Amino acid sequence: MHFIHYGCKVNQYETNGMIQNFIKNNYEIVNFSQKADIYIVNTCTVTNMSDRKSRQILRRTKELNPNAIVVAVGCYAQVGKENLEKIPEIDLILGTNEKSKIQKYVENFLKNREKEEIISDVMKNTTFDNFGEVTYTDKTRAVIKVQDGCDRYCSYCIIPYARGRVRSRNMEEIIREINKIAKEGIKEVVITGIHVASYGKDFKEKLELIDLLEEINKIDGIERIRLGSLEPTIITQSFINRLQKLEKICHHFHLSLQSGCNETLKRMNRKYTTEEFEEVVKLLRKTYSDVELTTDIIVGFPGETDEEFNKTYNYLSRIKFYKMHIFKYSQRKGTKAAAMENQITPEKKEKRSKKLIELSNKNQKEQNEKYIGKQVEVLFEEYEKNQIKGHTSNYIMVKANGKKESCNKIIKVKIEKCLGNELIGNI
Repeated sequence: MHFIHYGCKVNQYETNGMIQNFIKNNYEIVNFSQKADIYIVNTCTVTNMSDRKSRQILRRTKELNPNAIVVAVGCYAQVGKENLEKIPEIDLILGTNEKSKIQKYVENFLKNREKEEIISDVMKNTTFDNFGEVTYTDKTRAVIKVQDGCDRYCSYCIIPYARGRVRSRNMEEIIREINKIAKEGIKEVVITGIHVASYGKDFKEKLELIDLLEEINKIDGIERIRLGSLEPTIITQSFINRLQKLEKICHHFHLSLQSGCNETLKRMNRKYTTEEFEEVVKLLRKTYSDVELTTDIIVGFPGETDEEFNKTYNYLSRIKFYKMHIFKYSQRKGTKAAAMENQITPEKKEKRSKKLIELSNKNQKEQNEKYIGKQVEVLFEEYEKNQIKGHTSNYIMVKANGKKESCNKIIKVKIEKCLGNELIGNI
């Protein structure tokens, strides 16, 4: 069988969870170049492009093996089943609640050979869907899913309807998994979820993300704790007071901004203003002298005038993020923004996107140049042709001459120059 996934690190983690469960039951996993009997596509629906990619690969799998079983599972299957039903190549459609039980559904299909869709009401799911012991390792770092679901309901986003309400993972299970990872020699963990800042919100006892991070920080063998995308409102003085005591926390924060204009943020139903966001930025930069900040920005949101876009551009010019991920607004059926007036033309979205990408590249180049002549610590992840590359704690890519044995080690490097978005140094 062969697995294909699209989308976020949560999807990557869950794909690995499904793979591990099949392997335990004696299924053989093959790569895409080999012919498989079963193809499972873990779909994404965050944008229209994600939907299209999912549909395309689902159709393509039958070309690789006309007799194969094709399974669509996940977010797009949950909210877009009416589109997937029209694709004759698909044999089984499963929602997001069905991932941990996928083996049972596949084996039922093998017995009955009847096309089926099983999509439960994700809004009724009140417990974290556990895959058991799962280790998703991305190069030399392990991704740990600690939370699922979202209750923010941003006006442009379909994900709350695909993932359901906030459900947090039991802390003891998380710590047990990370202890196992540490014994395997993995030095960095990435804490991820659909809305990580909501961790613990659904528990009866008082428990928050910072409580979890403090426990992870105690685990021997783990040297870096990297946080996934954070809602900026979680960064308060009290949160920082506890966070700065954790020496393993990486000094890189991905804060999802989406717009640098208050009027646009209000239509997006974001829960902060640009002024509040900037206070968070100042707090982080005051706390960590080497901190690097990244963000997401949507251009062409309904009603975004030239004046509003210019406010965003000027704001981003002042904040100077290390890197910005720029997305052109994608109209999602079932969201409030899809029905809003004054939808922006594709041409205008493209123009605005290009302008912000240029700003992001400029900022990144300027930030990188500040490291020339300085020494940084790098966790090396890849080796190729006598060169090794990896990331600093604040998530800057560094390349140096070295040996394969240097991978999965944190080594001091003196930066000599910049090349594109990479820093080049010597050990």
